[in-house]
Amino acid sequence: MQDTQKKMVAALAVLVVSGALGSLVFLSSAEERSITVASTTSTENSGLFADLLPIFKSRTGIDVRVVALGTGQAIRIAMKGDPDVFLVHHRASEERFVSEGYGVEPVPLMHNDLVIVGPASDPAGIKGYTDPVAAFNRIRSERATLVSRGDDSGTHKRELSFWAALGSEPGEDDADWYCESGAGQGATLNIASELDGYSLSDPATWVKFGNKRNLEILVEGDEKLVNPYSLIPVSTEKYSHVKAEEGQQFIDWLTPDHGQQLIAAYRVDDQQLFFPDWWESPPSRLE
Repeated sequence: MQDTQKKMVAALAVLVVSGALGSLVFLSSAEERSITVASTTSTENSGLFADLLPIFKSRTGIDVRVVALGTGQAIRIAMKGDPDVFLVHHRASEERFVSEGYGVEPVPLMHNDLVIVGPASDPAGIKGYTDPVAAFNRIRSERATLVSRGDDSGTHKRELSFWAALGSEPGEDDADWYCESGAGQGATLNIASELDGYSLSDPATWVKFGNKRNLEILVEGDEKLVNPYSLIPVSTEKYSHVKAEEGQQFIDWLTPDHGQQLIAAYRVDDQQLFFPDWWESPPSRLE
């Protein structure tokens, strides 16, 4: 009897261990079905990812962890091989990222238009302008308060391109009217709201922003303000640990009709925030 009991205990032990190992294998497999996406703050703050990612996970079983940063910071972590996919909205940065071997061919995803917001009183007199370079020149000549992100984000880089077109960016002598928040879009808009200042903003954050006070959109619609977003798979040749298969599934899901229709359908306060590049959509302007 004792031998029989010993055999039963041994058999149960094998089953328990086997079950435990099976659970570990399952957990390991589940953990592997995830990717990290380094993204711009606008896609996260707009609520777009919160809307899309649960649907993607239900279709594929892949969990997506989003690290939302300004473009410059996102590039730096992507250059370390931390994410599997990189979402960017600054063409020069994405071209450099790919040319230096950190990523493969960018995949266009969507676009919207940046806007210049400012106080309804409009002390610089830029309301009705469409050209952002002319508007920034006017703000500088009137020495009207302007709040820049100053954080190396895609929006900040676009602002710098406007100053470059004017020949120089503001310097120490302009500290009485030009200030840098060194922060994200929401914080920058908060400061502009408090100071009755102007600021360049992505439209998604602007629509979601709850502290507008007397700020309003003053400049929009010029082609210089078009804001394209691209997806870049991080290079497996540079970083062997990158989950290329799962990352490609994410890109493939977003770029055919289904993901693109979801992007087109996403709205806040009945306003479309992003316009898909792979699917027929309204003009690239907020209505």
